[in-house]
Amino acid sequence: MDYDVLVIGGGVTGCSIARSLSRYDLRIALLEKDEDVCSGTSKANSAIVHAGYDPVPGTLKAKLNIEGSRMMPQLAKDLDIDFKQNGSLIVCFDEADKPKLQELYDRGIANGVPDMKILSGDEVRALEPNLSQNIVAALLCPTGGIVCPFGLTIALAENAYENGVEFRFNSEVEHIGRIDGGWKVDLKGGKSLSATYVVNAAGIYADKLHNMVCEKPIKIVARRGNYMLLDKEVGDFVSHTVFQLPTKAGKGVLVTPTIHGNLLIGPTSVADSDKEDTRTYAIDLDDVAAKAALSVKDGKLPLRKVITSFSGLRAHEVGDDFIIGEADGAPGFFDVAGIESPGLSCSPAIGDYVARMIEEKAKAPKKERWVATRKGILKTRDMKPEERTRLIKEHPEYGTIVCRCEQISEGEIIDAITRPLGAVSMDGVKRRCRAGMGRCQAGFCTPRTMELLCKYRKMRMEEVCKNQKGSELIKGANK
Repeated sequence: MDYDVLVIGGGVTGCSIARSLSRYDLRIALLEKDEDVCSGTSKANSAIVHAGYDPVPGTLKAKLNIEGSRMMPQLAKDLDIDFKQNGSLIVCFDEADKPKLQELYDRGIANGVPDMKILSGDEVRALEPNLSQNIVAALLCPTGGIVCPFGLTIALAENAYENGVEFRFNSEVEHIGRIDGGWKVDLKGGKSLSATYVVNAAGIYADKLHNMVCEKPIKIVARRGNYMLLDKEVGDFVSHTVFQLPTKAGKGVLVTPTIHGNLLIGPTSVADSDKEDTRTYAIDLDDVAAKAALSVKDGKLPLRKVITSFSGLRAHEVGDDFIIGEADGAPGFFDVAGIESPGLSCSPAIGDYVARMIEEKAKAPKKERWVATRKGILKTRDMKPEERTRLIKEHPEYGTIVCRCEQISEGEIIDAITRPLGAVSMDGVKRRCRAGMGRCQAGFCTPRTMELLCKYRKMRMEEVCKNQKGSELIKGANK
């Protein structure tokens, strides 16, 4: 066999599983169809670490939500990522809906969520003065949090890589078949790999891979969610993550600060048969704006400060629970499917849960040396003036600001490109150090970032892509 374990999918779930598996003496590779990790659902979501009040008690979602939420503070320290427990508010607009709020409270108690409290409308507005006068009550969950979803995914991947996991990008799976003692995985382009165990963490395509090897099919429906991101100038509009009472379609449109100081509103929930459709639609964005406005005072939602809009696809399994475990009739093939909200919150717990299942089957010993920590990219904008001065004397590249909006230096971009599993595309740079994430949306910093990619990745300017091949930014010289 080429490997003991092949993990298919480089989102937050696949990368968490790879990191957890790297504790064991196993030959592991992660396959990702795009040029980088965090290229699908994990890059475009609400970035919320849910407290655990919403999943039905007794479900896998509930169990892993609570475990993952509890793990996140220490994981953030270990992996040097941004995380904050800013607390969640689930607001109610109608006295008749108060029993639904109580039901969420009761679910939270059953699931083990600590420190929850039901507030009156006046108590809510005392916490959040910009919220609507129409709010009659809210559930406060202090353990709810916000995180950087791509920061988490990339950190998990880097740590897994440092612990021996091989990452194979641009490796799209075309077929999986049973062979003696394991599985043969055929990749687009003709290459094949073999492994004793396969982990299907392919997000919205997990049903496609499952149905290749199992008689009993599963179905994943892509639910498109549109968002609006607002400028940091209004990032303190609310301090808590403000939800509305959830519906069957999801947790509703939220208004939340982001971990980087912006304001985020969204998402919609549109069932879509096209698993590649991440376009934003005017009708959906209008819906986001209208529903988000319900949570705040009339006319107060600062929509003139929108700097970009985006959409992401959620992997909704029709049975409405996570599917995690060895697939029936396919020994050694492990499904990790239907990982929608609260999947980001659950990801550390999912990683450990799947790793334990494989470790038990493989009888794999733990490594004598396993590194649990990882150091992130320096943030010069957060350094004290004297610290920055010393850094620039030793490394002058940190004294040249490339991204003015986010105050990202040339040194940070170089680090994003040259570190383990470093960026190979413009989006890869952006997600690692935020160059291009600010108010002008890369209008100023693009040329220099492209030059640095060319220099450190030994590529021509015409080869620089926004993300995967086919998204080149320039087609050739005109002089």
